[in-house]
Amino acid sequence: MCCWGHLRTKLLLPPGLSTSDFRLLISQVNGCVFFPGLFFTFKHIFKTRFKNWKDADGALVSERHWLATDFVWFGAPYMAYDIYAMYQVHYLKEKDKGHAEYKGHSIHTVTKFLCKDFLFVLHHVALLTIFMPVSLFLRRGLGDFFIGCFFITELSTPFLSAGGVLIQMGLQDSTLHKINGLMLLLTFFLCRILLFPFMYWVYGRNYNVAFYKVALHLPLHCNLGNLCILAPQLYWFTLLCRKARRLFLQQHKKRDGQSPKTS
Repeated sequence: MCCWGHLRTKLLLPPGLSTSDFRLLISQVNGCVFFPGLFFTFKHIFKTRFKNWKDADGALVSERHWLATDFVWFGAPYMAYDIYAMYQVHYLKEKDKGHAEYKGHSIHTVTKFLCKDFLFVLHHVALLTIFMPVSLFLRRGLGDFFIGCFFITELSTPFLSAGGVLIQMGLQDSTLHKINGLMLLLTFFLCRILLFPFMYWVYGRNYNVAFYKVALHLPLHCNLGNLCILAPQLYWFTLLCRKARRLFLQQHKKRDGQSPKTS
């Protein structure tokens, strides 16, 4: 049975392509089909199910998906597709506002999108052009622990996506939205910020190096790479904290306005 399966695999392989390379190719093809397929399928479902939603509403919810980096070969197509999906959300939102320049796609609409979501686009492009080649080809089989840690950063993404969906459904004042917001702040801080000192601490413990000396034992490009990844996380976390504070103050004012006044 095993011999037949091996023979069948060999017969299906294109000339000059090894079994391992073929599996990697299949992973990429699956990624190319899976993520855009989810986007367009859910976009159609939401448009059919929620009659009062505009095209931009359905596109915004459909664009969110947390399986971005299950593994590098499968997740790489997601990064490319997600740039397109974010552009679609931007375009449809501006079109619904009645802006004349959004009657059709143009260099202007693309430029406006890139200016508005520059950091997100840069993040996706960096993952495709830097993180993917490094993790697949340049690290020579080293650093599995660090790559695994970087995968953990996506643990906060489901809560970020769920928050957008709850707002889209008009549940921004619900208890569920508040709990989700707390989970987002917690997972974002643990998995995207505290993760970096944790990695350095584990490295130092493994090689008997004091925590404050770990950076000196690592190559310069590793420290610079970590710093470049950490910087936008700190910026986004600051924005999340500001938004949480703003929502808290709004809720507090709303409760004060509804409470009976006493003379």
